[in-house]
Amino acid sequence: MIRLNENYLKLKSSYLFADIAKRVAAFQQQYPDREIIKLGIGDVTRALPKVCIKAFHKAVDEMANDATFRGYGPDQGYGFLREKVAEHDFGARGAGIDADEVFISDGAKCDTGNFQELFSNDITIALPDPVYPVYVDTNVMAGRTENFTNGRYQGLVYLDGTKANGFVPGVPDVHVDLVYLCYPNNPTGAVATKAQLGQWVDYARREKALILFDAAYAAFIRDESLPQSIFEIEGAREVAVEFRSYSKTAGFTGTRCAYTVVPKNCMIYDAAGKAHPLHQFWNRRHTTKFNGVSYPVQRAAEAIYLGDGPRQVREITNFYMSNATMIRGRLTELGYACTGGTNAPYIWIDAKMDSWEFFDLLLHGAGVVCTPGAGFGKCGEGYVRISAFNNPKQVSVALDRIAGALRGHAPQPAGDATPSVN
Repeated sequence: MIRLNENYLKLKSSYLFADIAKRVAAFQQQYPDREIIKLGIGDVTRALPKVCIKAFHKAVDEMANDATFRGYGPDQGYGFLREKVAEHDFGARGAGIDADEVFISDGAKCDTGNFQELFSNDITIALPDPVYPVYVDTNVMAGRTENFTNGRYQGLVYLDGTKANGFVPGVPDVHVDLVYLCYPNNPTGAVATKAQLGQWVDYARREKALILFDAAYAAFIRDESLPQSIFEIEGAREVAVEFRSYSKTAGFTGTRCAYTVVPKNCMIYDAAGKAHPLHQFWNRRHTTKFNGVSYPVQRAAEAIYLGDGPRQVREITNFYMSNATMIRGRLTELGYACTGGTNAPYIWIDAKMDSWEFFDLLLHGAGVVCTPGAGFGKCGEGYVRISAFNNPKQVSVALDRIAGALRGHAPQPAGDATPSVN
């Protein structure tokens, strides 16, 4: 008989955003005439940049002509895109990355979930709490955890993100083999400084550990003193892998394009302690299980680096960051301590109550969807995440509704929850 991978039985009943979708659907069925404004899931609302559309059309026309038609592309992605990534996203910031260390893919979510396939099942894993659920769930599926008990999976090392540490937890005082980091952070919007990332790089080098660094929201950083890549930190090439995405940067959530950087001098070890270049194993996995991003999509992604592309992308990210400023300012006026919203498109709000209770309060009282912090981990209880991915008019209406729904619930003004860097 066909048997189940029983690690799936350890998973919580459903994915966070599936739970949210069910609650919203039930509400809409009960109140079909109520308009819902979604500030929960981080999906974009702006069209692709004009330079991307132009490049897309040109590439599609090429595919319609035998002389310029493209079949299977290079395994790691087309050189024209990988070279632009290395030059503009890393070289321009003093982070030396070569084009052949870049792997083009269809999403950072996929890559962060798939990368764990390279590791032994008996490694020790550390990750922040609150945390993007994919980091946890994919390791549960692989069998690296025990059961879910008291809000956490046994077998993982959780790094508590709290008000006290600005939701940027420090290195653990125990050995771990693998660390997941995400800055700007999803869900808290917190951003790590060079000094803080330097501590992680030093730890990983000392412990022969690996850092998986999710920088999907790097384009939203406005403080130039903050690192946009972990490879801006000396020594990071030896101990880190970085994931990037065009989803929020340029509106590619439905177009699908991202990349992962695996430096050739980043090592992984076998049972005997012998070092091997990690690059060769990700290349083997990538070329075996992935057939590449389509040629027109890669041309569209390349366009954000050319001509007016950088300005158009900056205009889009500024658009969302203006929403973030509006949300953070209004919620602070209502007396809620906030993190994020200045270098990230997410605002993390101290709800002063159960996070699902606050979610229901906004849904039923304001017709606004947020994301309950409890879905991101034990330390997320009592918080909610609000996304800046919408248009200013809808955000303004949502904030007016929220103010009405929270009348009588809001605490006294408390100021920001974290240092101004966030």
